[in-house]
Amino acid sequence: MHQISNFIYADDSLLDMDIPTKHLPNPYADTPYILIKNFFTALECQDIVQSVLISKEAVNAQLRGAAVDENIRKTDIYTLENPQRSLYNSRFDEFREEIERFFSISLTGSTDVQVLGYEIGDFYLKHSDDSSELRTKNGETIGFKCVAPARKLTTVLFATSHANEVIDKGCFSGGELVFNYLMDEQGDTIILRPEAGDMVVFLSNPYFSHEVLPVTAGFRLSLAQWHNALL
Repeated sequence: MHQISNFIYADDSLLDMDIPTKHLPNPYADTPYILIKNFFTALECQDIVQSVLISKEAVNAQLRGAAVDENIRKTDIYTLENPQRSLYNSRFDEFREEIERFFSISLTGSTDVQVLGYEIGDFYLKHSDDSSELRTKNGETIGFKCVAPARKLTTVLFATSHANEVIDKGCFSGGELVFNYLMDEQGDTIILRPEAGDMVVFLSNPYFSHEVLPVTAGFRLSLAQWHNALL
């Protein structure tokens, strides 16, 4: 493994792969991603969860207008109410400068916020947000092909909390966010177990390939967004 920040390393297999969109932040940061605590307050998260549960307007997750293979991804998409969308945009603007400075980028545009709900058994297999994996017939990853060049940065805001014991729809177990190619000093894969209100910010390129493990209890609700930028 090779070091990409003070405390985070990457799988050496990436060094031999063709990664056209490779970009990494300052290697002297503690981690190559940002975890923003309390992007939303607990009450603001509760409002979003209640709104989603009341609306019941979920549809199967779709990608580029086509139904997604549920062997790869099983989740639902919900609609964010306009006041909540305005609050999200306003709050994001408060952190924009910090994000741009950390990743040495200039944000130029963003997709709509995608509200993703994971019920028991829902998941999302390993993927890169800007690229498709190139695999051998045996399933071995040998490189990446960029398919979403406008995606330079990914943000994921959690509206429910990871918990060992689920007591209501405000928390969930399972559903961890795994960075498949990133490791700590002991070589253990980086796994995030977020709290409601946390926002994780990371680059969209294959170094930050990730997956969502199956939810085993409760309700996992996250707000994902992808951002274009000048690097």
